[in-house]
Parts: sequence; C-alpha cells; structure tokens
Amino acid sequence: MKFIIQRDQLIAGVQDVMKAISSRTVIPILTGMKIEAKQHGITLTGSDSDISIESYIPAEEDGVVHVEQIEEGTIILQAKYFPDIVRKLPEKTVEIEVDANLKVTIRSGKAEFNLNGQDAEEYPHLPKLETENSFEMSIELLKSMIKQTVFAVSTMETRPILTGVNLKLANNVLSFTATDSHRLAKREIPVTDANIEFQQVVVPGKSLTELYKILDDSEETVEISVTNNQILFRTKHLNFLSRLLDGNYPETSRLIPEQSKTKLQVKTKELLSTIDRASLLAKEERNNVVRLFTQGDSVIEISSNSPEVGTVVEEISVELIEGEELKISFSSKYMIDALKAIEYDDVTIEFTGAMRPFVIRPLNDDSILQLILPVRTY
Repeated sequence: MKFIIQRDQLIAGVQDVMKAISSRTVIPILTGMKIEAKQHGITLTGSDSDISIESYIPAEEDGVVHVEQIEEGTIILQAKYFPDIVRKLPEKTVEIEVDANLKVTIRSGKAEFNLNGQDAEEYPHLPKLETENSFEMSIELLKSMIKQTVFAVSTMETRPILTGVNLKLANNVLSFTATDSHRLAKREIPVTDANIEFQQVVVPGKSLTELYKILDDSEETVEISVTNNQILFRTKHLNFLSRLLDGNYPETSRLIPEQSKTKLQVKTKELLSTIDRASLLAKEERNNVVRLFTQGDSVIEISSNSPEVGTVVEEISVELIEGEELKISFSSKYMIDALKAIEYDDVTIEFTGAMRPFVIRPLNDDSILQLILPVRTY
C-alpha cells in the first residue's frame, strides 16, 4: 500500500475518527486506526464498538487532487502515535507506504517515521446498514435538535435507557426526547418524504454529543438510517455509526401537563442571567435551589438563600402573568440548562402548582419543550 496525501485533509480525517477510538477498549486492535487505500480515495476508520466513525478522503474532488500515486491496501496503525506524528510533519504533503511485513513508513519533507502496523484482517467488520430505510435532514437542524435535548439525559447507570435520547419518527414528525426523571427536553420537526417510521430508537447521549462535535456545518444534509440495533448518520465524507440502547423508553407524554394554573411570559436572557446570579449563593445546597414568587401581574421575584452564606433577592419585570399567585422552588442548574437550550428571545412558562412539573416553551413555538420538576422546600 502506498499513497501521497494532503496533510490538512489527513489531519481533519484523523481528528474525526479519533473521537471513536478509546484506549480503554477490551479489544486490543480497536486501539488502532484502520487506513484503507482504494483508487478513488482513502477511508479512515475508528471504533470503540459503541461508536464507529469512517472518514472518507476522495482522491479528487471538484478538480482538486487530495490523494495521488495510490497503491491499494489496508493497514492498522497505532492511534496513540499516528495523530501526533501527522500533526507535526513539516510539509504540506505526506507519503505513507506499507511493505510486505506491515512496516509503515511516513515521510514528509526530510522527516521519516517508521512504525509497526497491524494486519487489517483482524479488525472487526462494521455492520453494513441498509440505506433504503432512511431519511434526510439538514445538518444544522439535526445539530440544534441534539443541542436542545441531549443535556437532559441521565448520567446515572441505574436506568441505562435514560442515558440515551429517544428518537421517534411517525406521521412525518421526527421527535427527540431526553429525560433523567427530574427534567425532560423535547424537540419536534416535520419530516417530508421519509419512507421509514420508528418508535423506540434510543441513541446513547454520548454518541450524539460526539456526533454534534464532528458534524461539519459546511455540509448541507445528513442521511439517517436505522436498523434494530444500530443507527447510521451519513454525510458525503463521513459515516457515523452508533449502537442503540436496549430496553423500553418510558412513555413521557403523560408527564406533560394539559392545562396550567399560572402562566408567565418573560425575556429569556433576562430570566437566565437573574437565575444565574441567584444560584451563586445556592452552590452549597445539593440542588442549587432558587425560588420564584409572582408579584402582581408584571413582576416576579427570584431569590436564594443558604444559611451559612447569605441571601440574594432580585425582581424582574415580565411581559405577562396570568392565573394564580405562585411560590415555587427548583434547581437553578436545570432551569439554566433549559433556558440556554431555547434559542428564542421570549419564553412562556406554564405552572400547575408548586409541586407539579412546569413547562417552558419558546413564545409561539410548540416544537421545543422543556419540563422541570420542582424541588420540595419547607
């Protein structure tokens, strides 16, 4: 195997697949990176058996040559050293050559590295997903759906299914739902011409977080395919494959209150920064609890106190208060996360009493929903 490749292209591909390679894997060969050279281009692969990432560098694209002098072949290189070597090479091009004894030579300018490769036959085969059952969506939209939900997954392994985001596609609506049983985040979008429906596809939160980092804003769309235990996100140069979590995701729709007793409309940034300030004194407590009191029809008071530290009280004017008076306590962290995820200037918050979950939505947009359970304080 042999080829000469543009170093920048190689670095970008290596950085992408490194996100799937873990030094803690139980399968030794998975600590390596697979490099496959074909006449049409180079494919890099990394996997930790939960996530697998393939990055493709075409030999030529739009008249620009990325890879030349290709002699086909496959090799596994130690991922611990290869990325750093590539990053520090002196010239703009890199020549990689493998001999019959799996010895790998990496040349750039006057620098030459000789590494021991491993036989690619030992590398596990990635499952090939049937892409007939798939749908497309814009990368920008997918990233915003991940951002608006993934923070609410559980970090506790006691209920593994809650460490993932539930994806559901039915009646041309795609929804992402995440909950850790104290809060819930949900986002829905319409999907046209999807020839596939699914109810219970639970993608590990960790996978979606990595996917969010790796998806390139410059590419337009991503194709999503699902099988019984894998999900594939595919763009022109990237295949991102994740295993799905086993088990039944809880029915979350019944948690969302039908009607409300108190309703607020408020500027998102103003509420966010007020709660952020109030939480400064709530750090000692387990939940960073802050309190919200309604006053009249246009003012709410946000406060926090911790006996050892002191108290903070701040009033903010709101656009609207309807319904009953309210005193409620909640985790400032959950509220800050929820408000940050809603990328709108104004939000409405609907309460059904001091001990019932409350719902935060952007003004005039029901596609995004954040739900938080209050904290009991006596």
